[in-house]
Amino acid sequence: MEKEKKVYEVLEALKISYLKYEHIPIYTIEEANQLNLDMQGQHCKNLFVRDKKGEKHYLVIIEESKKVDLKSLSKQIESTNLSFASEERLLRYLGLTPGAVSPFGLVNDMEKHVEVLLDSDLTDLKHISFHPNVNTATITLRFEDFKKFLNWCGNELRLIQV
Repeated sequence: MEKEKKVYEVLEALKISYLKYEHIPIYTIEEANQLNLDMQGQHCKNLFVRDKKGEKHYLVIIEESKKVDLKSLSKQIESTNLSFASEERLLRYLGLTPGAVSPFGLVNDMEKHVEVLLDSDLTDLKHISFHPNVNTATITLRFEDFKKFLNWCGNELRLIQV
């Protein structure tokens, strides 16, 4: 699939190694956990949200078991009220569809419209896992390499506490 291929091309160009796990389509963390795949990376929730006027979009990356209070997050980042962005916005800004939301969608954000909000607890990890822009695979990479990928993307990045 083209969406997935683009991710691998970028990772290879950046000399980032990864492990790939193929699986049935999954749409939630709960479904991922039921697969019983022996992955070494931390699964994450990736939430695509927008401010009240829809002028600013954020990709929120948190550890899989955490819950985000959008009201307190909006205060933390000094934004107007946050809400989940529509499927149309997800497709327009990250080239993704529901169930495949991933930081690898940033490869499609040529105008750097989306700001990344990364839970500070994730920075202590050795490995991290995400969908490669499709929900039929998961890839695991070193957190240091994930930071390298984020730097390459060039989107604004902020650490948050959830």
